[in-house]
Amino acid sequence: MSVNLDWWRGAIIYQVYPRSFMDSNHDGIGDIPGINQKLDYIASLGVDAIWVSPCFKSPMKDFGYDISDYRAIDPIFGDLGDFEQLIEQAHARGIKVMIDQVLSHTSDQHAWFNQSRQSQDNDKADWYVWADPKPCGAPPNNWLSIFGGPAWQWDSRRRQYYLHNFLDSQPDLNFHNPQVQQAVLDNIEFWLKKGVDGLRLDAITFCFHDQLLRDNPAKPENERAGRGFSEDNPYAYQYHYYNNDRPENIVFIERLRALLNRYPGSVSLGEVASEDSLATMAEYTKGDSRLHMTYSFELLTKDYSVDYIRSTVETLENALGDGWPCWAVGNHDVERVVSRWGQSRDAFEQKQFAKMVTAMVCSLRGSVCLYQGEELGLVEAEVAYEDLQDPYGIEFWPTFKGRDGCRTPMPWSHQAINAGFSNGKPWLPVDSTHAEHSVDLQEQNPDSVLNTYRAFMAWRSQSQVLKSGEIEFIDLHSDVLAFYRYDPISAERILCCFNLSNQALDIDLGEIKCKRKISPACLDSASIEYNALSIGRYGCFYAEI
Repeated sequence: MSVNLDWWRGAIIYQVYPRSFMDSNHDGIGDIPGINQKLDYIASLGVDAIWVSPCFKSPMKDFGYDISDYRAIDPIFGDLGDFEQLIEQAHARGIKVMIDQVLSHTSDQHAWFNQSRQSQDNDKADWYVWADPKPCGAPPNNWLSIFGGPAWQWDSRRRQYYLHNFLDSQPDLNFHNPQVQQAVLDNIEFWLKKGVDGLRLDAITFCFHDQLLRDNPAKPENERAGRGFSEDNPYAYQYHYYNNDRPENIVFIERLRALLNRYPGSVSLGEVASEDSLATMAEYTKGDSRLHMTYSFELLTKDYSVDYIRSTVETLENALGDGWPCWAVGNHDVERVVSRWGQSRDAFEQKQFAKMVTAMVCSLRGSVCLYQGEELGLVEAEVAYEDLQDPYGIEFWPTFKGRDGCRTPMPWSHQAINAGFSNGKPWLPVDSTHAEHSVDLQEQNPDSVLNTYRAFMAWRSQSQVLKSGEIEFIDLHSDVLAFYRYDPISAERILCCFNLSNQALDIDLGEIKCKRKISPACLDSASIEYNALSIGRYGCFYAEI
């Protein structure tokens, strides 16, 4: 049987945040056996792959993004046998498995760091980024941590500072050391041999640093709009030219791709955050020797308008060349999209919006990452200060409440304890409003967000032009995102329209001649007569032209 090595092009990738998906042993924390229990549910969504957020051994200071052993499953999630079973059972259902790889830094409890910090002349002394203090004892330069404060932490044993772009318990590896690169690649190959189908590469732009340790220049106030971090965070006060997105990263990425090429069908998805993320996305996916695809925070901000979405996608498309994008409107790091892109909607509008925004992002050219709970239309959960777990939110409270609001447990059953997630006390409380959007209730309602999600994915899976065709934006109305998806070889062309407003609109299509409406029944919120399009609030419209 032939294997589709390009399965990732146009794929729908469902992000599972293990801590909050399903708790099988009722200790209040979701786990891998819990994911295994829900694989039939995931398969029912019509997705192509799951991206499993980190489940490796970790002290959990940053909830798995601080890894102390890259080859071990943390006991709170299960064991290696559970993960091997996840791969086997997912594959049996036609679902690919992608794992989070956090390469730029480790936990300060990793064996490598424990050895590195002991002296300046041991075998791993140069495996992390160490620097002498200035004569006055201050850190070596002005670099800042995303999570607040300087990016340097003093270590009394070595009498030096070490670099941490995130928490001070997440020291940065020194990728200028070839031994570090090889050790990282060896860890990746361990999981490729286990049968994983791909890697989501966390913070991939942070692997290398400027060896001269030059200061980052100041950023003018009018340019401090953040991408993926709080706007009141001083991190936004600098151009991060010297501690992020260094040119040496490309060479390492090419080494990584060469490894993946030895495992046909395995893919890489890089998380990009840089001063010009769209340009970096294009650079990191150029040709066939770098990453397969990347995504950035450009659609994970509060910016929500036809002009913004169009300009973001067009800017990337113009720079991308033969590269391939991946889009996301939500994940474990940002406020849930139904809340982030407008909190004043009533229940009906939230429901329609949730349906529309999924269809919209899944109709763009590229692959798509969809976050658990988006298929239910979940809003951002309210988490009291005393219940906060996220160190980022605790540091910047109350102007920024952190990431806990999008990480609360999945609501499976509206009448069960903790909405069916666990019989124990959950690590984060289940939002009281989420039970109203539980899986069991939505499965009983043909018009629910969940059943619309399923029906739309089934419809999209039959359209090759939506999965892999080209894209061309057009002007229709200031509140309507409109574009063609087309195949230049077959000449198939589809018009896609999305009303981003809460007002029904009547639009003259002018010279656009629609052969027939092909909108799926689950999104039947528009009609056309004599080239006049009527589209409902938060409505969608597809037509052959």
